[in-house]
Formats: sequence, C-alpha cells, structure tokens
Amino acid sequence: SILAIFRDISERKQAEDEKTILKTQFIKAQKLEAIGTLAGGIAHDFNNLLMSIQGNASLMLDDLDSSDPNVTSLINIENAVQSGAKLTQQLLGYARKGKYVVSPICLNHIIKETAGVFSRTRKEISIQCQLDEELSLIDADEGQMEQIVLNLFVNASDAMRGGGDLILSTHNVTDEDMRGRLYNPNAGNYVKLTVADTGIGMDQDTQERIFDPFFTTKEMGRGTGLGLASVYGIIKSHGGYIDVDSEEGQGTTFSIFLPVSDKERHKKNKSTKHIIKGSGTILLVDDEEQVLEVGSKLIERIGYKVFVAESGSEAIDVYNENKAKIDLVILDMIMPQMGGGETYDKMKMIDSKVKVLLSSGYSIDGEAAEIIKRGCNSFIQKPFSMKDLSVKIDEVLAN
Repeated sequence: SILAIFRDISERKQAEDEKTILKTQFIKAQKLEAIGTLAGGIAHDFNNLLMSIQGNASLMLDDLDSSDPNVTSLINIENAVQSGAKLTQQLLGYARKGKYVVSPICLNHIIKETAGVFSRTRKEISIQCQLDEELSLIDADEGQMEQIVLNLFVNASDAMRGGGDLILSTHNVTDEDMRGRLYNPNAGNYVKLTVADTGIGMDQDTQERIFDPFFTTKEMGRGTGLGLASVYGIIKSHGGYIDVDSEEGQGTTFSIFLPVSDKERHKKNKSTKHIIKGSGTILLVDDEEQVLEVGSKLIERIGYKVFVAESGSEAIDVYNENKAKIDLVILDMIMPQMGGGETYDKMKMIDSKVKVLLSSGYSIDGEAAEIIKRGCNSFIQKPFSMKDLSVKIDEVLAN
C-alpha cells in the first residue's frame, strides 16, 4: 500500500518569510541607529572645535583694517570653517539630529533652482522636469531640502558618466498611494518627489547599503560616502520616507515622500550684514573651555559684560547671585550631569522672565525644540560668527 499525505503550508511559509524580512529590517535599523548615534556625537564635538576656530577668526578680523594683507587669509579660514560646518550638517542629518530652520516651502521652487544651477555644470545630462503646479507645501528646512536634491542629482550624474537623462517629477499623494512598501506610512497627505536616471543602475547588495554612512562605490577621492546617508537622515527627521528601485544597466529611481504642511508660507526677513553693538550683561554657559573662552571674548567685543559658567549647576549659582544684573543667558544644550533643558527650567523657577538664547552643535529640532516650547527665547547653532551672535542677542533683548 501507498499512503500519501499532502499539507498546504503556504500560510506558514508566508508568515516565516515575513518574519525573516522584519528581522532583517530590525537588525538594519539597529545598525543605522548605532552608527547615527556615533555620527551625531562626532559632529557635535567637531562643531565645538569649529566654534573655537570661527570665534578667533572673527576676533582677529575685527582687529584688522580691511587693507591688512592677513584679512584675506582670515576670510579663507572662515570659509573653511563653513565647509567643515556643512560636513557636520551632513553627519547630523544622517544622525537625525533635527531640522534647522523649518518653514512651509514649495519643493518645486527648490527643484527648479537647483536643477538650473546643476544643468550649467553638467551639460552632458538632459534634465526633464514634470512638476505638479498645484503641489502642496511641506514643513521643512530649505537648506536641507536643497542638500537632498543636490545629493540626488550628483548621485545620478555619477551614474551617467557619458551623459543621459535625469527625470524629475512631483505629485500630491496620500498614504494610500504608499501601501505595499516595506514601511507603514502615517495616515495623511504627502508630496512625492521622484528622481530617475538612465545610468548604470545598482545590484541588490549595493541597494541594501547605499544609505550607510561612508559607503561609496566611487573611486578614492571622488566621494565621502555621506551623500545618500545624509539624504536618508534628513528625510527621516522630516517625518518622510524614501524608496529606491534599480537594476544593473536599467537606471535608478529614488522616490521621496514628505508630509504636507498645514501652515501658510511667509516671506523671509532680510538679515543684516553688520555686527550689532549693544550694552548690558550676559551669562555664558558652556562645558567646553575653548568655547567658553572665545565666546566670552566675542560677547565683550560686541559691547556686553559677561559672566561665565562651566556647568549647569554653576550657572544656577551665578544666576541666582546676579539675576538683577544679567540681561541674557546664552546656554549650551548638551552638558554633563545637568543639561541645558534642566538648567533652563531651574532658572525659570528663579525668575520667570529670564531671557535665554539656547546654543548647540545640534540643530533646533528635537530636544532644543522642546526647550523652546517651554519658553526659551531663541536658538543659535555652533559654529557662529560675531555677526551671527550679535544679531541673535539683539533679537532676543529687543523682544
């Protein structure tokens, strides 16, 4: 006799496959989170180092006559500092350490401007724009959105060394249009940006690693491996999603989804080009000795008297003893034992009308945004110049 038994295990196999996919995603998410934490820490410390260089350059420039031959060298130093700051912004973007200056913006405007500049430098590439004229606004940092678009353009260009087509499109979509992907999008309306090229494409192994920091397929000296990593981090920090589809020899398509804004767009205020002098007394709080030293000199040069404190607890003591004299507190956000948030809350208990300018190597989003919501007056990101600092101080004291 022969006894044959058949059992349908399709559902079990599907469940096992889904479990394997989820496990892989979880491990990758943990790895990216760990690398992001490291990248964020490096960027924060590097910004403090840049703050010392920028501050001393500002002081020396203020001492020199414009005809002095050293002025050009100092301006070059400041430009190098800004280049370094942009690199740390890429690291902070990957580490998801927040957005910088968030406002309702139209992505079409950024795409048109960036594509116009890019096309003049890469004439062998044909750029085609298919932009929805009724595109909704998004809440985003304009500089970071420009960084995303430019990084995707450069990535596409490198995949089309002999020339090709770069197709850009935007659409209004909903979370329903994003179903069936590896993530579950939050319910709501989104703006979709698609960047497609006719380049060499990527194999599956490369696609799985393209968002890892410092991973690059370019030869030595042609890339840092931070471009797509920062794109990924910036999009995540804006509550968005990114997909990539590619085949070897068939080109690559990046699809980005960003939540629609519920605010109206406002015009920007023009910034001043001059140092704004003032008078009064400022308490500078920072755990980095070099930042404290150069910061106090910048404040004095602008015209203010200055108290300094190297920790949150010391700042509380100094403020408690001199609150009648102190007009403003410049408070570092990241400090050991007692951070900027806790320090601010305790100062608020001493004087509910205390004016505080929060300072950090990180951006205004995340923890800084929470402190701002609790009543902190404003925020300035390191590294900042004497002019930037003078404008912020004047802005806070004027209000």
